[in-house]
Amino acid sequence: MFENLEYLKEKPVAVLGAGAIGKACATDCALSGQKVNICDMEPFAAKSLFGADRGINIWGRQRNLYSFERSGTAKMNMITTSVAEAVKGAGIILICTPALGHVPFFKELIPCLEDGQIIHIIPDNYGTLILRKMMREAGCTKKVIVGGWSSAPYGCRVETLGGHSFPRVHIEYRAITLRGAALPMTDTDAFLESTKSIGCFDAITIGNGVAKAETVLDTCFTNVNPMLHVPGTILGVGVMENWGVIYGNKYDKFDFSIYSHAFCPSIARMQVAFYEEEIALAEAIGVGIQRYEERQFFNRKSVLAEEFMSKDYEIPFDQQEYESMGSGPFTIHNRYLTEDVPVGCRVYHELGKKFNVKTPVIDSMITIASVFLQKDYFAEGYTLEHLGIAHLDREALLKYLHEGVI
Repeated sequence: MFENLEYLKEKPVAVLGAGAIGKACATDCALSGQKVNICDMEPFAAKSLFGADRGINIWGRQRNLYSFERSGTAKMNMITTSVAEAVKGAGIILICTPALGHVPFFKELIPCLEDGQIIHIIPDNYGTLILRKMMREAGCTKKVIVGGWSSAPYGCRVETLGGHSFPRVHIEYRAITLRGAALPMTDTDAFLESTKSIGCFDAITIGNGVAKAETVLDTCFTNVNPMLHVPGTILGVGVMENWGVIYGNKYDKFDFSIYSHAFCPSIARMQVAFYEEEIALAEAIGVGIQRYEERQFFNRKSVLAEEFMSKDYEIPFDQQEYESMGSGPFTIHNRYLTEDVPVGCRVYHELGKKFNVKTPVIDSMITIASVFLQKDYFAEGYTLEHLGIAHLDREALLKYLHEGVI
């Protein structure tokens, strides 16, 4: 069924989730000439879809090595709060929600799946494992491809003011490469090929192209958010919480960015140590992970630079990084901790216990975040049972990831 993907060009794209990434992906696809159905669920839809009927706008500097830029306002083919309506007849389904929003969408999506659909989870964040588990539990045997990405095609923010959200998304940068895989790996070639029929991947298609990950665990391990966000937010919390408070009137609280104002050599050393534990986990399991040189961590954009520029793009710590200013976070109650700790860090901790890999740096981040947020993230968040892989030994896990046999 997936040998020839020409049929995708005649079908609409369904985008589930209308946050910054969802709005940007939907608008980018529409501006490229595709019909796009965008969906968000209540209670979020009242705010996230407000004004979308008049069109959604993307704009900004869109920094990338190849200077690919696409801006403008586009109208959607359909705006709905019904997942069933959004995905009916679609060829590509883009799931653009935070990790903690995956399950509600998956519950609505599974009964509506049609043969031939290709599902892209942006970013994966273990969504591929959870969706396949839920499909098995529901007895769903539709011939679909399920895959995910290490990151999103953009660094972007929805335009907000005074508590209101507008149908405008500022794109700071565009990725020129992303790492992806399908579950099982046997579907990965078709999954990667399908990006040529998705407008929001155009900067990647004409850039350095998609990179084939070694299983969906590779895409999750390659997600830089836990490695960069968690140490940066925790160790930079003093700067963040004092920004615009005691640093003088010239500092606006909402100009803060961990990239511009917190990252420094000492935090970079912690991020390297975090990354080394990720590598140890990947090697113990037998899956891949994006490889970085240590020097890449010691600049204001850190390893993120390779995603949209190159591994040689550097802004030294003794220089300001103006382009990220205003990207936050502005409080510890932000996905940099509330998602990246219970999802990213917690899974690493659980995998470390299962495969006898020590993760003291990651565990220290979980401990401190638990104190900050008055939670117990060693007891809350994602477990291997939630991912459907707790009962699998190394050999069985690899067989499942590669062949889908469980």
